[in-house]
Amino acid sequence: MTRTTTTRAARTLRFWAVPVVVAGVAVTAACAPIETTRPYSPSDGLRVDLTDDLRAVNLLMITAAEGKPGTLVGAFANDSREDVEFEIAPEGGAALSIPVDAGDAVYLGADDGFDAQLGSVPEPPGGVLPMTVRVSTGEEKTVPVPVVDGTLEEYAPYVP
Repeated sequence: MTRTTTTRAARTLRFWAVPVVVAGVAVTAACAPIETTRPYSPSDGLRVDLTDDLRAVNLLMITAAEGKPGTLVGAFANDSREDVEFEIAPEGGAALSIPVDAGDAVYLGADDGFDAQLGSVPEPPGGVLPMTVRVSTGEEKTVPVPVVDGTLEEYAPYVP
């Protein structure tokens, strides 16, 4: 092999190296999801998307102990153009009905929100309570709602 052939091969390799690397990086970036566009609950609670317009946000059950009364905190949001009624029921328990106007949200457990109390929470703090979330339009999901106690000072005021 002569020096001219080696130089030509090296130039060809350098010519194609940059476009190949750039194409590889572009393909890798295109396959990665954009994390900031994914809906999530920025708290200890659980998010439940029933439709694009109807959802529960940051659902969390607060109780002193297993078998004691509990307070459900979080919110129900209705971005649709129709008034709806959400229902949430613990496994084997009575449902709570929460009406939410079109384009509005109702906060649970907040001072000016909906008082959502359970007479007895069948799971201990640190566990999860299976709850079914329904909306009057027909959608429903059963989800594991986290159960906490008042150990953290931000939850202490909500312990019944």
